[in-house]
Amino acid sequence: MESLEEENFAVSISSTSDAEFDAVIGHIENIIMDDEFQRLQRDFMDKYYCEFEDTEENKLIYTPIFNEYISLVEKYIEQQLIKRLPGFSMTSFTASLQLHREEIAGDIFDMLLTFTDFLAFKEMFIDYRAEKEGRGFDFSGGLVVTSLCKSSLPSSQNNAQH
Repeated sequence: MESLEEENFAVSISSTSDAEFDAVIGHIENIIMDDEFQRLQRDFMDKYYCEFEDTEENKLIYTPIFNEYISLVEKYIEQQLIKRLPGFSMTSFTASLQLHREEIAGDIFDMLLTFTDFLAFKEMFIDYRAEKEGRGFDFSGGLVVTSLCKSSLPSSQNNAQH
């Protein structure tokens, strides 16, 4: 009987921590989609994107830019989470992030990864620079538009009816 109670207690704790984690992720999604955050990130990237080059070598200037980004964005997200979730702890969340890493949507995980993974951060800037300079991917060449409705009328008669 004790083991059943212990098991229920463990499930209760687990589901509570999972629910708290899910709530934080939901708030982070809302925060990063918010216009204020988008503006903050875009302004930062506009300020530094010319510094980044798509080469194997990393410039010395990348380190202070990376540290400034982490400070700015992490501080903003943490402040927003504290407003929305009283008692929020970034330290606790960061620890639980490792346990739930597989459960996080790609966009959110990629953005969170830019806080800890310098290469993801650099790639974000390289992609942004390519976009700003008109070198982004153009997927329009792979698009083919076809009608789902096939008319049995010859095209000249079909056009006359429209």
